[in-house]
Amino acid sequence: MNAGNVEQTDVERQTAPRHLLELNNITKNYPGVVALDSVDFALRRGEVHVLFGENGAGKSTLISIVAGAQQPTSGQLTFNGAPVDIRSVHEARELGISAVFQEFSLVPQMTVEENMFLGAETAKRGLLQKPALHQRAEQILAELDFPLDPALKVQHLTRAEQQMVEIAKAFRSELSVLILDEPTASLTDHETDKLFDLIARLRARGVGIIYITHRMSEIARIGDRITVLRDGRYVDTVDAKQTTDDELVRLMTGRVIDEIFPEVKFAPSEVLLEIEGLSTADRGVTDVSLYARRGEIIGLAGLVGSGKSRVTQAIFGATQVSAGKITFKGEVTTGASVKHLIDRGMLYLPANRRDQGLMMMRSCRENISLAALSQAPFSNRWLLDQTAERDKTTEIAEQLNLTPLRIERAVDHFSGGNQQKVMLARSLTRTFDLIIFDEPTVGVDVGTRSAIYGFVRDLCEAGAAIVLVSSDLPEIIHLSHRAYVFYRGRIQAELEGPEITEENLLRDFFERQAA
Repeated sequence: MNAGNVEQTDVERQTAPRHLLELNNITKNYPGVVALDSVDFALRRGEVHVLFGENGAGKSTLISIVAGAQQPTSGQLTFNGAPVDIRSVHEARELGISAVFQEFSLVPQMTVEENMFLGAETAKRGLLQKPALHQRAEQILAELDFPLDPALKVQHLTRAEQQMVEIAKAFRSELSVLILDEPTASLTDHETDKLFDLIARLRARGVGIIYITHRMSEIARIGDRITVLRDGRYVDTVDAKQTTDDELVRLMTGRVIDEIFPEVKFAPSEVLLEIEGLSTADRGVTDVSLYARRGEIIGLAGLVGSGKSRVTQAIFGATQVSAGKITFKGEVTTGASVKHLIDRGMLYLPANRRDQGLMMMRSCRENISLAALSQAPFSNRWLLDQTAERDKTTEIAEQLNLTPLRIERAVDHFSGGNQQKVMLARSLTRTFDLIIFDEPTVGVDVGTRSAIYGFVRDLCEAGAAIVLVSSDLPEIIHLSHRAYVFYRGRIQAELEGPEITEENLLRDFFERQAA
């Protein structure tokens, strides 16, 4: 595999600078905000250096500066022992620095291979060399062991497959530094294992890896050192193998979190949702039957593409149903509009908050009140009461600890965790009987994650039925009262109470073998 630097000789190791990359006193100011305040960071050759901190701690700003997407207000970057001034992403890539950001930068109408080489196309005498581009794309995907068709348009890929394309883009040239921002957020356990195997190969070639994750198990598994940021400031750099989860949480938040998952009282009452023999037109779901009651959380588990998200989209009227029946609060709602279902008391909060859940260029106020504009106190069904809307959305934002508390600020200017809070806040604008949470904690830190779990608990204990779709097994295990395991669009198993264990869930993640 030629993606990455060749292995260094003993002489090269002895003469090379101790650090591949150094950042000294890096400060980044925005109008009214100090995103980074005199931060130091150093990356060695062949190490995985984890950047750790809450959403809004400055991690994304720091890696954007390393990747050339932003420039620091002050401070110095040193690469291979020499000061550098990285003014663009192109300049960073010329140095061998490549980033895979949490938010994708793909062109949906272009193919996998076109996205992989966008801006770095092979040309001869002014003509694009498509066969060479296709061959190189196939080679990179094979080396990464990503099962993707280079000629397929990105708009037809799942989010996990799009994540693979983003990672593959980083390997179109020789690497010195690879930045991975929440790379496993949309990957299955199997795909994550393949990524970690790739990281091990890169480390052996002397590539330095800056890794951002909120999953504690990943840090212990692949990390060498951890640098913790808090509120844009450097806190500490510690050994990943010697530092406990409790110590990391204390460094990150300044407090101790004794229990991430709250206890959720199980008090089921009437059946609110019933699905019988449901199949979707895109064949993503086949003959699925399940039910949800007031006062309980049902978990939907399975690999990416198993149908667990697709079935909830069908319930909410976002995916066409080809067969079966959906009954909500005694009414057959198969094929009902999203507006009708919201008015009946159902809410769906999607996994992809940027593309499906939020209007990124609009204010927090507008995003929070979106599902309740026809209701009091937001309006009298004819005219919007902007004062009441502002007061109510501010009250909800305070309840969810939105940071900063600026409801007129565009959602795009908030961290990922706070964007998630804005979307979740929508469920508090009116009474909802059934709320579907699709991957509610993707890309959020442990502090925000704990707050979201408490939020879900409160809604359940107040009498709502909760449907929780999650690729994070601990969420299913600790929060669900009942769990359905999906495989290739069908339900493989239904588990309840003490039956919901990691062993039982994983047993049904894959095709059952004949006895």
